[in-house]
Amino acid sequence: MTRFWFAASTEQFTPTEMLEQARAADAAGFEAVASSDHVAPWWPGGRGSFAWTTLAAIGQHTTTPLGTSVTPVVHHYHPGVVAQAFMSLEELYPGRVFLGAGSGEAVNEVPLGLDWPSPAEQLERLDQGLTAIRRLWDGEVVTMDAGWFRLKEARLYTRARTRPRLYVSAFGPQAAQVAARHGDGLWTLGDPEQAPEIIEAYRSAGGTGEIIFTAGFSLGTDERATIDGARMWKATQLPEVYKDDLPDPAEMLARADEQLSDEAFAKEGFLVGADPAEQVGRIRAMEDAGASVICLQCIGADPLGSIARYGEHVLPALRGAPRLT
Repeated sequence: MTRFWFAASTEQFTPTEMLEQARAADAAGFEAVASSDHVAPWWPGGRGSFAWTTLAAIGQHTTTPLGTSVTPVVHHYHPGVVAQAFMSLEELYPGRVFLGAGSGEAVNEVPLGLDWPSPAEQLERLDQGLTAIRRLWDGEVVTMDAGWFRLKEARLYTRARTRPRLYVSAFGPQAAQVAARHGDGLWTLGDPEQAPEIIEAYRSAGGTGEIIFTAGFSLGTDERATIDGARMWKATQLPEVYKDDLPDPAEMLARADEQLSDEAFAKEGFLVGADPAEQVGRIRAMEDAGASVICLQCIGADPLGSIARYGEHVLPALRGAPRLT
């Protein structure tokens, strides 16, 4: 059966709020808890906390698997530091930890003084970074020079009995091939029309792991108010924010308002509205498109209310309770 994970949003909420949401999600019946990993938000006035710190706290208050969705490993995080951090989490929470890894976005890298590379270089860096992480997790002493990072006889001196799971983000066929080489699964957007091509590329390259779809959700009691409370997330649905040098949250939001209606944002991209049955139907379409895991990232003005409504209405319906009408 498809599993349903919860993700908290560093871009909108403080660590304290994320911890409260994670506890509520665990109690509501989500089967894992994740955190986005953002230095900066997608819109002016958002948040941007350090996800790894919050995850360590979440692990103390939940019992399910936990990890990131998704950590950028091609720029400001040295792959050796990523390997050490998540191996340490695995030692704290044996068998529970996963690293969702990807190439990131300019909004997370340029503010730290880093140049944004071309898409081809992003893929190359992702491949190199994941190679280093896996080798360190496997206990190797690693010396390598990738240009943008170096390791000199590096090793992890503290290793858990098991290694974390590694899920690799891919929005296109080439990145899916990288996921097949390195990952225990593929992490992609929950778009039933675009995802099959990416899944096929992953499987054709030898990938045999999980297929994880991700989508933002906000389930309120008033349709218009719920959309208004989440619409600042519209920029996340523009393909160029993941590829191009667009570090300014204000510019991203302005572009999103020009290119994307509120209706398209709420009903074609994310799961935003007041009708539980509608969201159940759209999640079932993701299942039919091949997802083994659907990671639902909590957004909007009433996160605890959304989590409670999912626990009461959406998750039971998806797991075979009488369908909503």
